Amino acid sequence: MPFNRLIALGFVMVLVGAVMPFLIVMRVLPSTFLLNFFAYGISTVGIFLGVIGVAIHVGKERKKSKDDWYDEDR
Repeated sequence: MPFNRLIALGFVMVLVGAVMPFLIVMRVLPSTFLLNFFAYGISTVGIFLGVIGVAIHVGKERKKSKDDWYDEDR
């Protein structure tokens, strides 16, 4: 999966994980253990996906700049 899709998916998951507790506090959604655990889990997984996406992007950019630097040296 491309890094931009990982970052976007992670952002959406974190956003859903933040909106769900707000809706629970506003009593739009019922406060159940399963729903609370799901909100926490989706937010945590979203953070990890976003960090992995950023790490993939940084790794590709560093490799590209490192290859360009070595090509100019020869």
